[in-house]
Parts: sequence; C-alpha cells; structure tokens
Amino acid sequence: LELRRMSVSREQRGRGLARALCREVLAFARARGFGAVVLSTSMVQVAAQRLYEGQGFRKVGASSPSLLCTILHFQIFHYRCDLGAR
Repeated sequence: LELRRMSVSREQRGRGLARALCREVLAFARARGFGAVVLSTSMVQVAAQRLYEGQGFRKVGASSPSLLCTILHFQIFHYRCDLGAR
C-alpha cells in the first residue's frame, strides 16, 4: 500500500494527529492483508522523516526527480514499513 500526500494543517500541528493518522494507515493496511506500506518524502521534510521513522518505517532509497534536482543535490527519500515486523 502506498501512503501519499498526508498532511495536517499548520494550526492543528503538534497535537499528535499525524501520528494517529499514520497508525490508522498501518492498521488499515494490516487488516487488509498488505505486507508493507511505502511512501516518499523530500529531504527538507525533516519532521515527516522523524514521524515515519518513529512509526517503524525505514529509509530504503533516495532519488532525484530531475536533472535540476540532481545538480542542486535535492533528493526524495523512499521509506517502507514491513507490516509483519511490528
């Protein structure tokens, strides 16, 4: 299952909503027999990286989506959470 475009409005941040949403996605995927959840986030989204790593995701790769991104050393990090492991 791929988790895409999860966000919480600025005024609602810091209340644990993103953590709860992430737990719900993992439970949803587990209940439906998915083996893993994957997602991507940019290198500048440090809070998102911490959130995902805290929920059991591990970084499995990185890529630059364009030549300009390669020149600027901008990367997209790819994460995976294996559901059988938690």
